Amino acid sequence: MKLSQEQLEFFHREGWLFLPELFSQEEVDLLAREAVGIYDANRPEVWREKSGAPRTAFAAHLYNEAFRILGAHPRMIEPVEQVFGEPVYMHQFKINAKSAFTGDVWQWHQDYGTWKRDDGMPEPRAMNIAIFLDEVMPINGPLMLVPRSQNAGDLEASHDLATTSYPLWTLDEDTVTRLVKQGGIVAPTGKGGGMLMFHGNLVHGSSGNITPYPRKIVYLTLNAVSNYIRNPTRPEYIAHRDFTPIKTVDDDALVRLARAPRQAAE
Repeated sequence: MKLSQEQLEFFHREGWLFLPELFSQEEVDLLAREAVGIYDANRPEVWREKSGAPRTAFAAHLYNEAFRILGAHPRMIEPVEQVFGEPVYMHQFKINAKSAFTGDVWQWHQDYGTWKRDDGMPEPRAMNIAIFLDEVMPINGPLMLVPRSQNAGDLEASHDLATTSYPLWTLDEDTVTRLVKQGGIVAPTGKGGGMLMFHGNLVHGSSGNITPYPRKIVYLTLNAVSNYIRNPTRPEYIAHRDFTPIKTVDDDALVRLARAPRQAAE
């Protein structure tokens, strides 16, 4: 899995890249079923909205086989290694839910701001890879990105502990307005199986979901091995301390897992 020169140039210029339907429906169906089971579990890694609906589930790759495979899948690992020019490790793994009717906002922020302040990450040489498990539509709280805002560097932020059930280093309205005037806003949408990658300093956020359509997205935060975190303050299931380079699985590993129960019954 290698990005073309055109794709690399777009990513470096705009700060993001979307690859539609990179995973098959069979692979997505398996992951979506497993995600629902994880949200239903009573685990410390599963954080909930103030309403009680699931908001995010951390570190599923450490206790679920389907997400373990996803966390080492070459369709995600290899493009990031291509961008950084070195091996990567898993800094964070989470399954974000935007539940039907009750999914709350994610305020405007940069991911690197949190990684630096809370985890002691030296440079923005980490990246989020997002895999759609449901169809992401303009109406069900898609991720909104401010193109080229990664060029603004590490912006001043405030620690918001009140807006939602998840603490976040957020940007003020004047800063977001200035950057949007320069770059606009895009909201990549598409069917389950699409993959979005974006720079650690790209400004982004999402609105609440008041529709009947849930929106589940898996996020892999892949960090260059040389950029390992120096001073983590968050639990290990949020900011991992294992800096071992990821060894990729076979490209068909998820399909084999999806078909295993059926084959066993035959």
